Amino acid sequence: MKLAGIIAEYDPFHNGHAWQLAQAKALGAGRVAVAMSCGLTQRGALPLLPEAVRVRAALTCGADLVFALPAPCACAGAEAFARAGVRVLSAAGCDALVFGAETPDAALLMEAARVLCSEVYRAALKAQLAAGARSFAAARQAAVEALCPGTELAALLDKPNNNLAVEYCKAILELGVSMTPVPLPRQGAGHGEALSPDAVQFASASALRQLWQSGGADAAASYVPAAVLPLYREAYAAGRYTDFDAAGRCELALLRAKCTGPEPFANLRGVSEGLEHRLEHAVRTSSTHQELLDALTTVRYPRARMRRLAMDAALGYDAALPPLPPYLHLLGARREALSLLKGAVLPVSHSLMRLREENSSCARMADAQLAASDLGALCRKTPEPMGGLLRQKIVFLTK
Repeated sequence: MKLAGIIAEYDPFHNGHAWQLAQAKALGAGRVAVAMSCGLTQRGALPLLPEAVRVRAALTCGADLVFALPAPCACAGAEAFARAGVRVLSAAGCDALVFGAETPDAALLMEAARVLCSEVYRAALKAQLAAGARSFAAARQAAVEALCPGTELAALLDKPNNNLAVEYCKAILELGVSMTPVPLPRQGAGHGEALSPDAVQFASASALRQLWQSGGADAAASYVPAAVLPLYREAYAAGRYTDFDAAGRCELALLRAKCTGPEPFANLRGVSEGLEHRLEHAVRTSSTHQELLDALTTVRYPRARMRRLAMDAALGYDAALPPLPPYLHLLGARREALSLLKGAVLPVSHSLMRLREENSSCARMADAQLAASDLGALCRKTPEPMGGLLRQKIVFLTK
Protein backbone atom coordinates (compact mmCIF):
# COMPACT_ATOMS: atom_id res chain seq x y z
CA MET A 1 0.00 0.00 0.00
CA LYS A 2 1.63 3.18 -1.16
CA LEU A 3 -1.31 5.41 -0.18
CA ALA A 4 -4.14 3.89 1.86
CA GLY A 5 -7.47 5.67 2.14
CA ILE A 6 -9.97 5.94 4.97
CA ILE A 7 -13.50 7.36 4.76
CA ALA A 8 -14.51 8.89 8.08
CA GLU A 9 -16.49 11.48 9.98
CA TYR A 10 -14.30 11.79 13.10
CA ASP A 11 -17.33 13.16 14.93
CA PRO A 12 -15.39 13.33 17.19
CA PHE A 13 -12.01 11.68 16.58
CA HIS A 14 -11.42 9.01 19.26
CA ASN A 15 -9.18 6.09 20.26
CA GLY A 16 -10.81 3.73 17.77
CA HIS A 17 -9.95 6.09 14.93
CA ALA A 18 -6.35 6.40 16.14
CA TRP A 19 -6.12 2.60 16.30
CA GLN A 20 -7.38 2.33 12.71
CA LEU A 21 -4.78 4.81 11.45
CA ALA A 22 -2.03 2.94 13.31
CA GLN A 23 -3.20 -0.38 11.88
CA ALA A 24 -3.13 0.98 8.35
CA LYS A 25 0.52 1.97 8.82
CA ALA A 26 1.31 -1.35 10.53
CA LEU A 27 -0.14 -3.24 7.56
CA GLY A 28 2.28 -1.48 5.24
CA ALA A 29 0.66 1.80 4.20
CA GLY A 30 3.37 4.32 3.36
CA ARG A 31 0.90 7.19 3.76
CA VAL A 32 -2.77 7.47 4.72
CA ALA A 33 -5.30 9.84 3.16
CA VAL A 34 -8.68 10.52 4.74
CA ALA A 35 -11.92 11.62 3.09
CA MET A 36 -13.63 13.34 6.04
CA SER A 37 -17.23 14.53 6.22
CA CYS A 38 -17.22 18.31 5.95
CA GLY A 39 -20.12 20.47 7.14
CA LEU A 40 -22.61 17.63 7.63
CA THR A 41 -22.59 14.00 8.71
CA GLN A 42 -24.26 10.89 7.36
CA ARG A 43 -26.90 10.99 10.08
CA GLY A 44 -28.18 14.26 8.61
CA ALA A 45 -26.80 16.54 11.30
CA LEU A 46 -24.05 19.06 11.91
CA PRO A 47 -20.81 17.58 13.27
CA LEU A 48 -19.98 18.25 16.90
CA LEU A 49 -16.68 19.98 16.11
CA PRO A 50 -15.52 22.21 13.23
CA GLU A 51 -13.42 20.74 10.43
CA ALA A 52 -10.19 22.41 11.56
CA VAL A 53 -10.31 20.67 14.95
CA ARG A 54 -11.11 17.27 13.48
CA VAL A 55 -8.45 17.62 10.78
CA ARG A 56 -5.76 18.52 13.29
CA ALA A 57 -6.76 15.56 15.46
CA ALA A 58 -6.43 13.20 12.49
CA LEU A 59 -3.06 14.58 11.40
CA THR A 60 -1.76 14.46 14.97
CA CYS A 61 -2.61 10.75 15.14
CA GLY A 62 -1.13 9.59 11.86
CA ALA A 63 -3.12 10.82 8.86
CA ASP A 64 -1.02 12.37 6.08
CA LEU A 65 -3.67 14.01 3.89
CA VAL A 66 -7.24 14.99 4.80
CA PHE A 67 -9.75 15.84 2.08
CA ALA A 68 -13.28 17.16 2.49
CA LEU A 69 -16.12 14.80 1.75
CA PRO A 70 -18.46 17.62 0.65
CA ALA A 71 -21.56 18.18 2.75
CA PRO A 72 -24.12 16.92 0.18
CA CYS A 73 -22.09 13.70 -0.21
CA ALA A 74 -21.59 13.30 3.53
CA CYS A 75 -25.30 13.81 4.25
CA ALA A 76 -26.34 10.78 2.20
CA GLY A 77 -27.36 7.15 2.48
CA ALA A 78 -24.72 4.46 2.70
CA GLU A 79 -24.50 3.86 -1.05
CA ALA A 80 -24.01 7.50 -2.05
CA PHE A 81 -21.74 8.17 0.95
CA ALA A 82 -19.50 5.24 0.02
CA ARG A 83 -19.33 6.13 -3.68
CA ALA A 84 -18.38 9.71 -2.90
CA GLY A 85 -15.66 8.69 -0.46
CA VAL A 86 -14.21 6.14 -2.86
CA ARG A 87 -14.30 8.75 -5.63
CA VAL A 88 -12.30 11.25 -3.54
CA LEU A 89 -9.68 8.76 -2.41
CA SER A 90 -9.22 7.06 -5.78
CA ALA A 91 -8.86 10.47 -7.46
CA ALA A 92 -6.15 11.29 -4.92
CA GLY A 93 -4.24 8.14 -5.91
CA CYS A 94 -5.10 5.73 -3.09
CA ASP A 95 -4.41 2.09 -3.90
CA ALA A 96 -6.16 0.60 -0.85
CA LEU A 97 -9.25 1.35 1.24
CA VAL A 98 -9.10 0.65 4.98
CA PHE A 99 -12.37 0.39 6.91
CA GLY A 100 -13.95 -1.23 9.93
CA ALA A 101 -16.41 -4.12 9.83
CA GLU A 102 -18.02 -6.54 12.23
CA THR A 103 -16.97 -9.27 9.77
CA PRO A 104 -13.50 -8.27 8.51
CA ASP A 105 -13.40 -10.80 5.66
CA ALA A 106 -12.47 -9.01 2.43
CA ALA A 107 -13.39 -11.92 0.16
CA LEU A 108 -16.84 -12.31 1.75
CA LEU A 109 -17.53 -8.58 1.66
CA MET A 110 -16.55 -8.41 -2.02
CA GLU A 111 -18.74 -11.42 -2.77
CA ALA A 112 -21.69 -9.64 -1.19
CA ALA A 113 -20.86 -6.50 -3.17
CA ARG A 114 -20.87 -8.44 -6.44
CA VAL A 115 -24.31 -9.80 -5.63
CA LEU A 116 -25.61 -6.29 -4.94
CA CYS A 117 -24.18 -5.09 -8.25
CA SER A 118 -26.04 -7.73 -10.26
CA GLU A 119 -29.22 -7.31 -12.30
CA VAL A 120 -30.76 -10.40 -10.70
CA TYR A 121 -30.38 -8.77 -7.28
CA ARG A 122 -32.09 -5.59 -8.47
CA ALA A 123 -35.00 -7.66 -9.75
CA ALA A 124 -35.20 -9.62 -6.49
CA LEU A 125 -35.10 -6.40 -4.45
CA LYS A 126 -37.89 -4.89 -6.54
CA ALA A 127 -39.97 -8.01 -5.96
CA GLN A 128 -39.43 -7.85 -2.19
CA LEU A 129 -40.43 -4.19 -2.06
CA ALA A 130 -43.50 -4.84 -4.18
CA ALA A 131 -44.46 -7.70 -1.85
CA GLY A 132 -44.62 -5.25 1.07
CA ALA A 133 -41.30 -5.67 2.85
CA ARG A 134 -41.38 -3.73 6.12
CA SER A 135 -38.32 -1.66 5.16
CA PHE A 136 -35.66 -1.29 2.49
CA ALA A 137 -33.10 -2.98 4.75
CA ALA A 138 -35.39 -5.97 5.26
CA ALA A 139 -36.09 -6.19 1.52
CA ARG A 140 -32.36 -6.06 0.80
CA GLN A 141 -31.58 -8.92 3.14
CA ALA A 142 -34.49 -11.00 1.90
CA ALA A 143 -33.44 -10.48 -1.73
CA VAL A 144 -29.87 -11.61 -0.99
CA GLU A 145 -31.12 -14.65 0.94
CA ALA A 146 -33.40 -15.58 -1.97
CA LEU A 147 -30.48 -15.42 -4.39
CA CYS A 148 -27.87 -17.01 -2.09
CA PRO A 149 -29.76 -19.30 0.30
CA GLY A 150 -27.79 -20.95 3.06
CA THR A 151 -24.79 -18.62 2.74
CA GLU A 152 -23.45 -15.97 5.11
CA LEU A 153 -24.22 -13.12 2.76
CA ALA A 154 -27.68 -12.12 3.99
CA ALA A 155 -26.62 -12.29 7.64
CA LEU A 156 -23.63 -10.11 6.78
CA LEU A 157 -26.00 -7.24 5.97
CA ASP A 158 -27.54 -7.31 9.45
CA LYS A 159 -24.71 -5.24 10.97
CA PRO A 160 -24.27 -1.48 10.35
CA ASN A 161 -20.52 -1.46 9.69
CA ASN A 162 -20.77 -4.55 7.49
CA ASN A 163 -23.42 -2.76 5.45
CA LEU A 164 -21.17 0.23 4.91
CA ALA A 165 -18.20 -2.06 4.22
CA VAL A 166 -20.17 -3.83 1.48
CA GLU A 167 -21.10 -0.44 0.01
CA TYR A 168 -17.41 0.52 -0.05
CA CYS A 169 -16.64 -2.69 -1.94
CA LYS A 170 -19.56 -2.09 -4.29
CA ALA A 171 -18.34 1.44 -5.00
CA ILE A 172 -14.89 0.09 -5.88
CA LEU A 173 -16.50 -2.31 -8.35
CA GLU A 174 -18.98 0.12 -9.88
CA LEU A 175 -16.52 3.00 -10.23
CA GLY A 176 -13.92 0.64 -11.69
CA VAL A 177 -11.07 1.90 -9.49
CA SER A 178 -7.93 0.02 -8.50
CA MET A 179 -8.27 -0.06 -4.72
CA THR A 180 -7.74 -3.11 -2.52
CA PRO A 181 -10.30 -3.41 0.31
CA VAL A 182 -8.64 -3.84 3.70
CA PRO A 183 -11.28 -4.51 6.39
CA LEU A 184 -10.31 -4.26 10.05
CA PRO A 185 -12.27 -5.57 13.04
CA ARG A 186 -14.27 -2.80 14.66
CA GLN A 187 -12.95 -1.95 18.11
CA GLY A 188 -15.12 -1.39 21.18
CA ALA A 189 -18.73 -0.24 21.14
CA GLY A 190 -20.74 -0.70 17.99
CA HIS A 191 -22.26 2.06 15.89
CA GLY A 192 -24.69 4.08 18.00
CA GLU A 193 -24.14 2.02 21.16
CA ALA A 194 -24.06 3.70 24.55
CA LEU A 195 -21.08 3.31 26.85
CA SER A 196 -20.97 0.00 28.68
CA PRO A 197 -19.74 -0.29 32.28
CA ASP A 198 -16.66 -2.20 31.12
CA ALA A 199 -15.70 0.27 28.38
CA VAL A 200 -12.07 1.09 29.12
CA GLN A 201 -10.57 2.55 25.96
CA PHE A 202 -13.00 2.53 23.05
CA ALA A 203 -16.38 4.21 22.75
CA SER A 204 -18.66 5.00 19.83
CA ALA A 205 -18.72 8.54 18.48
CA SER A 206 -22.40 8.89 19.40
CA ALA A 207 -21.61 8.00 23.02
CA LEU A 208 -18.84 10.59 23.07
CA ARG A 209 -21.16 13.27 21.71
CA GLN A 210 -23.53 12.52 24.57
CA LEU A 211 -20.67 12.73 27.07
CA TRP A 212 -19.64 16.07 25.61
CA GLN A 213 -23.18 17.40 25.89
CA SER A 214 -23.34 16.52 29.58
CA GLY A 215 -19.78 17.20 30.72
CA GLY A 216 -17.75 18.92 28.03
CA ALA A 217 -14.42 17.84 26.57
CA ASP A 218 -13.08 16.38 29.81
CA ALA A 219 -16.00 13.95 30.05
CA ALA A 220 -14.63 12.19 26.96
CA ALA A 221 -11.00 12.24 28.11
CA SER A 222 -10.71 8.47 28.68
CA TYR A 223 -11.75 7.68 25.13
CA VAL A 224 -9.68 10.09 23.04
CA PRO A 225 -5.90 10.15 22.40
CA ALA A 226 -3.93 12.19 24.91
CA ALA A 227 -2.51 14.34 22.10
CA VAL A 228 -6.03 15.23 20.94
CA LEU A 229 -7.55 16.17 24.29
CA PRO A 230 -5.92 19.67 24.38
CA LEU A 231 -7.55 20.44 21.02
CA TYR A 232 -10.93 19.48 22.42
CA ARG A 233 -10.43 21.44 25.61
CA GLU A 234 -9.50 24.52 23.59
CA ALA A 235 -12.57 24.12 21.35
CA TYR A 236 -14.83 23.67 24.37
CA ALA A 237 -13.45 26.72 26.16
CA ALA A 238 -13.96 28.84 23.03
CA GLY A 239 -17.48 27.54 22.40
CA ARG A 240 -16.37 26.05 19.07
CA TYR A 241 -18.76 23.13 19.17
CA THR A 242 -22.32 22.60 18.01
CA ASP A 243 -25.25 23.58 20.19
CA PHE A 244 -27.63 20.89 18.93
CA ASP A 245 -30.70 22.56 20.44
CA ALA A 246 -29.90 25.72 18.49
CA ALA A 247 -29.20 23.63 15.40
CA GLY A 248 -32.65 22.05 15.56
CA ARG A 249 -34.36 25.45 15.85
CA CYS A 250 -32.30 26.92 13.01
CA GLU A 251 -33.04 23.98 10.73
CA LEU A 252 -36.76 24.21 11.44
CA ALA A 253 -36.65 27.96 10.80
CA LEU A 254 -35.03 27.38 7.40
CA LEU A 255 -37.67 24.79 6.56
CA ARG A 256 -40.54 27.09 7.57
CA ALA A 257 -39.10 29.90 5.46
CA LYS A 258 -39.31 27.67 2.40
CA CYS A 259 -43.04 26.95 2.86
CA THR A 260 -44.13 30.00 0.92
CA GLY A 261 -45.19 28.70 -2.50
CA PRO A 262 -46.84 25.58 -3.92
CA GLU A 263 -44.91 22.32 -3.49
CA PRO A 264 -41.83 23.92 -1.89
CA PHE A 265 -39.97 20.61 -1.61
CA ALA A 266 -40.82 19.06 -4.98
CA ASN A 267 -37.33 19.51 -6.44
CA LEU A 268 -35.36 17.97 -3.57
CA ARG A 269 -32.90 15.27 -4.57
CA GLY A 270 -34.21 11.76 -3.94
CA VAL A 271 -37.81 12.81 -3.27
CA SER A 272 -40.39 10.22 -4.35
CA GLU A 273 -43.65 8.60 -3.28
CA GLY A 274 -45.13 11.93 -2.16
CA LEU A 275 -42.45 12.55 0.46
CA GLU A 276 -42.41 16.23 -0.48
CA HIS A 277 -46.02 16.56 0.72
CA ARG A 278 -45.34 14.60 3.88
CA LEU A 279 -42.38 16.86 4.64
CA GLU A 280 -44.33 20.07 4.04
CA HIS A 281 -47.15 18.93 6.33
CA ALA A 282 -44.65 17.97 9.04
CA VAL A 283 -42.91 21.34 8.79
CA ARG A 284 -46.18 23.26 9.03
CA THR A 285 -47.42 21.31 12.05
CA SER A 286 -44.22 20.84 14.08
CA SER A 287 -42.97 23.30 16.69
CA THR A 288 -39.67 21.50 17.41
CA HIS A 289 -37.10 19.58 15.39
CA GLN A 290 -37.90 16.48 17.45
CA GLU A 291 -41.59 16.76 16.56
CA LEU A 292 -40.65 17.14 12.91
CA LEU A 293 -38.62 13.93 12.89
CA ASP A 294 -41.30 12.07 14.85
CA ALA A 295 -43.89 13.12 12.28
CA LEU A 296 -41.73 11.98 9.36
CA THR A 297 -40.43 8.67 10.74
CA THR A 298 -42.20 5.38 10.00
CA VAL A 299 -41.12 1.79 9.53
CA ARG A 300 -40.92 2.49 5.79
CA TYR A 301 -39.09 5.79 6.27
CA PRO A 302 -36.32 5.32 8.87
CA ARG A 303 -35.34 8.23 11.08
CA ALA A 304 -31.84 8.56 9.62
CA ARG A 305 -33.25 8.93 6.12
CA MET A 306 -35.78 11.51 7.32
CA ARG A 307 -33.06 13.50 9.10
CA ARG A 308 -31.14 13.65 5.82
CA LEU A 309 -34.28 14.60 3.90
CA ALA A 310 -35.03 17.45 6.32
CA MET A 311 -31.46 18.75 6.14
CA ASP A 312 -31.47 18.55 2.34
CA ALA A 313 -34.68 20.59 2.34
CA ALA A 314 -33.35 23.15 4.81
CA LEU A 315 -30.23 23.75 2.72
CA GLY A 316 -31.92 23.46 -0.68
CA TYR A 317 -30.05 20.40 -1.93
CA ASP A 318 -31.81 19.57 -5.17
CA ALA A 319 -31.36 17.14 -8.05
CA ALA A 320 -28.98 19.52 -9.86
CA LEU A 321 -26.18 18.74 -7.40
CA PRO A 322 -23.39 16.55 -8.80
CA PRO A 323 -23.76 12.97 -7.49
CA LEU A 324 -20.00 12.67 -6.93
CA PRO A 325 -17.39 15.17 -5.70
CA PRO A 326 -16.02 17.10 -8.70
CA TYR A 327 -12.88 18.27 -6.89
CA LEU A 328 -10.42 17.48 -4.10
CA HIS A 329 -10.69 20.04 -1.32
CA LEU A 330 -7.55 19.58 0.78
CA LEU A 331 -8.26 20.47 4.41
CA GLY A 332 -4.97 19.39 5.96
CA ALA A 333 -1.69 17.64 5.25
CA ARG A 334 1.75 16.71 6.41
CA ARG A 335 4.01 18.76 4.17
CA GLU A 336 6.09 15.78 3.11
CA ALA A 337 2.96 14.08 1.72
CA LEU A 338 1.98 16.87 -0.67
CA SER A 339 4.08 15.45 -3.51
CA LEU A 340 1.61 12.53 -3.70
CA LEU A 341 -0.98 14.88 -5.18
CA LYS A 342 0.90 15.36 -8.45
CA GLY A 343 -1.08 12.50 -9.97
CA ALA A 344 -4.52 13.60 -8.75
CA VAL A 345 -7.18 13.20 -11.44
CA LEU A 346 -9.54 15.87 -10.09
CA PRO A 347 -8.89 19.58 -9.50
CA VAL A 348 -7.16 19.87 -6.12
CA SER A 349 -6.70 22.89 -3.87
CA HIS A 350 -6.93 23.98 -0.26
CA SER A 351 -8.97 26.99 -1.47
CA LEU A 352 -12.68 26.33 -1.89
CA MET A 353 -13.03 29.61 -3.77
CA ARG A 354 -10.43 28.50 -6.29
CA LEU A 355 -12.19 25.15 -6.72
CA ARG A 356 -15.53 26.92 -7.09
CA GLU A 357 -14.19 28.70 -10.17
CA GLU A 358 -13.19 25.47 -11.98
CA ASN A 359 -16.57 24.79 -13.65
CA SER A 360 -20.32 24.78 -13.03
CA SER A 361 -20.33 21.42 -11.25
CA CYS A 362 -17.61 22.60 -8.88
CA ALA A 363 -19.51 25.83 -8.26
CA ARG A 364 -22.72 23.99 -7.35
CA MET A 365 -20.91 21.66 -4.97
CA ALA A 366 -18.91 24.47 -3.36
CA ASP A 367 -22.05 26.58 -2.83
CA ALA A 368 -23.78 23.60 -1.20
CA GLN A 369 -20.75 23.11 1.03
CA LEU A 370 -20.76 26.76 2.05
CA ALA A 371 -24.45 26.60 2.97
CA ALA A 372 -23.78 23.73 5.38
CA SER A 373 -20.67 25.36 6.83
CA ASP A 374 -22.45 28.67 7.40
CA LEU A 375 -25.29 26.88 9.19
CA GLY A 376 -22.74 25.12 11.36
CA ALA A 377 -21.02 28.41 12.21
CA LEU A 378 -24.32 29.93 13.34
CA CYS A 379 -25.19 26.92 15.49
CA ARG A 380 -22.01 26.77 17.56
CA LYS A 381 -22.16 27.50 21.26
CA THR A 382 -20.37 30.73 20.38
CA PRO A 383 -21.83 31.60 16.95
CA GLU A 384 -19.45 32.64 14.19
CA PRO A 385 -19.95 34.78 11.06
CA MET A 386 -20.57 33.50 7.54
CA GLY A 387 -17.83 32.56 5.11
CA GLY A 388 -15.47 30.93 7.58
CA LEU A 389 -14.70 28.07 5.20
CA LEU A 390 -13.53 30.55 2.56
CA ARG A 391 -11.12 32.10 5.05
CA GLN A 392 -9.99 28.85 6.65
CA LYS A 393 -6.33 28.05 6.08
CA ILE A 394 -5.02 24.58 5.39
CA VAL A 395 -3.87 22.71 8.49
CA PHE A 396 -0.20 21.76 8.08
CA LEU A 397 1.82 19.42 10.27
CA THR A 398 5.59 19.37 9.82
CA LYS A 399 6.60 16.72 12.39
